[in-house]
Amino acid sequence: MARYDQILRPLDLGFTRLKNRVLMGSMHTGLEDMRDGFTKLAQFYAERAKGGVGLIVTGGFSPNFIGRLHPLGAQFSGRRHLKSHQLLTHAVHEHGAKIVLQLLHAGRYAMHPLAMSPSGIRSPISRFTPFKMRDWQIRATISDFARSAALAQKAGYDGVEIMGSEGYLINQFLCARTNCRHDLWGGNADNRQRFAIEIVNAIRQRVGKNFIIIFRISVLDLVEQGSAFSEVVSLAKRLEQAGVTLLNTGIGWHEAKVPTIATQVPRAAFSWATAELRQHLTIPIIACNRINMPNVAEQILASGEADMVSMARPFLADPEWVNKAAAEQPDAINTCIGCNQACLDRVFKMKRASCLVNPQACYETERVLEKIATTSARIAVVGAGPAGLSAALNAARRGFKVTLFEKRGDLGGQFRLAMTIPGKEEFAETIRYFRHQLDAFNVEVKLNHAVSEEDLSGYSQIIIATGVQPRRPQLQGMDRANVMTYQAFLEQRPPLASSVAIVGAGGVGVDIATLVSETEAADFYTEWGIDRSLTHEGALTAPQPAKAARAIWLLQRKPGAMGKGPGKTTGWIHRKTLQHRGVKMMPGVQYVAIDAQGLHVNYKGQTRCIPAEQIILCSGQESVNDLVAPLTQRGISVQVIGGADHAGELDAQRAILQGFETAAALTECP
Repeated sequence: MARYDQILRPLDLGFTRLKNRVLMGSMHTGLEDMRDGFTKLAQFYAERAKGGVGLIVTGGFSPNFIGRLHPLGAQFSGRRHLKSHQLLTHAVHEHGAKIVLQLLHAGRYAMHPLAMSPSGIRSPISRFTPFKMRDWQIRATISDFARSAALAQKAGYDGVEIMGSEGYLINQFLCARTNCRHDLWGGNADNRQRFAIEIVNAIRQRVGKNFIIIFRISVLDLVEQGSAFSEVVSLAKRLEQAGVTLLNTGIGWHEAKVPTIATQVPRAAFSWATAELRQHLTIPIIACNRINMPNVAEQILASGEADMVSMARPFLADPEWVNKAAAEQPDAINTCIGCNQACLDRVFKMKRASCLVNPQACYETERVLEKIATTSARIAVVGAGPAGLSAALNAARRGFKVTLFEKRGDLGGQFRLAMTIPGKEEFAETIRYFRHQLDAFNVEVKLNHAVSEEDLSGYSQIIIATGVQPRRPQLQGMDRANVMTYQAFLEQRPPLASSVAIVGAGGVGVDIATLVSETEAADFYTEWGIDRSLTHEGALTAPQPAKAARAIWLLQRKPGAMGKGPGKTTGWIHRKTLQHRGVKMMPGVQYVAIDAQGLHVNYKGQTRCIPAEQIILCSGQESVNDLVAPLTQRGISVQVIGGADHAGELDAQRAILQGFETAAALTECP
């Protein structure tokens, strides 16, 4: 059995002590901006504190109106805010954890026309060109940070985290990319660092010695004209001298063209950078990004790469992460798979965050599973894809006797296929979690069992979650041996031809293109131009992607941008990867026929033949719900969920949520 002594070791900060080495990193949930959000947010944090985390960092709150991320964004700058924040601090302290308030000024990332920055340079991901800050505005902002920190102390926070990374205002002062000033606040590195140092000085003066100050420092900017590593080291040393308690590492600006937190990023991909900085400091330093399981965190701490580990999304996935590690039960952890679909993708659409694998995240007061009294009610769930797994497990959690039927030899459905795609290996963790939990809650699982109507007699309620099957377009030549659906391709894994055409560029088509373009020479750091020698500004160098070993065409009927199936925060990674590898992307295609010469299409007003030796169909899905009609005709009530209910674009978030909601609504009598 694994042991996690380093994770659980307390950290003495002199004036206070953290009970373990796990920090729940800052996440903006959307609750911070809601009128009634703080009651919900308090319960969200309480569950994580109860789950054993040592220190929690809130989502970012601006120290003034100008620094808000958007006009209705979170701000903490007046006594009127104290009562709401006391809900959070009380909820966390009640369960023995500590909590700090993150102070974040958006700078030129603000989504409003009053945005300000060191220089009036618009960000490539922003709508508004910021105003250049005047000297008095800079000094007033420093005072605003200090006032907010003092208010945080009054509200019962154990400290503050100053957001100095990810390309927000303080980071904008630090880099020549965004700081073109020639006064006290710009020019050489010392002047560009002045703003950050003055903020720390002002806060320390207001709050005294016995208050945690975390500074989130950008170790790798991953943008042109970013900070040289020597500048990062000099800033870190100055911050230490100014009285910072802990240094938290940030990786990459939001506008960086390098993935830093998505599932394609290897686990603990940047802990080496934290280790490089740690050797120059005496204060504790925190590693972050793509740390999602106890063995990864333990290795970082045991090897001396960091003094603490920061995880954000893993605590969306499982609030009990630390307690389960302490109990030496890693298989019981509902692992963050780095998909971003229900968290970051929703936040960037101004919606409340949640979690694909844990629909209760940020809905703790609303999505509640009520235990039932002792009952003889038996529930049958047909299909062990994401929807069926979710329905079966959550019904069992409530106390129902559940049988789960699956016609294949293993659990997972479409997730089982997805985990074979390079960069989606984490999906296997979700299947592992469900397998463990089904056993823990005594769900009877019948694999290799094609269900008949007779099998379902005797069950009080029946949930159909039989999923989807690939749609086959009506096209001449579809019966040729070199044409196959994505499902058949992933299950059979035939040898790849020297030329491949992929019909359909939704999420599945992009995944297949990623798989067939993968090469053994591909390396995450060289493919994306990450300078591990730390000799280039921003730790950025020229990408050196490995070209695909075959000709690949990715086609879609719709005109416009390709691969819109993947989410907002990950779609660009998929598209860039395929571009790197030389995949030919063709939107606005009309399919004509398939013959010995290849795939014939109409493209840009002309008929042409794509000379593909292998054609993989990713042209959508159809629901599989053959049992519904005969059961209904017999007067048996059934509920249909997941892909069996609605095929559309594959959406595990919807499927798992629907499974949860169906289980939550079950009654003892049908």
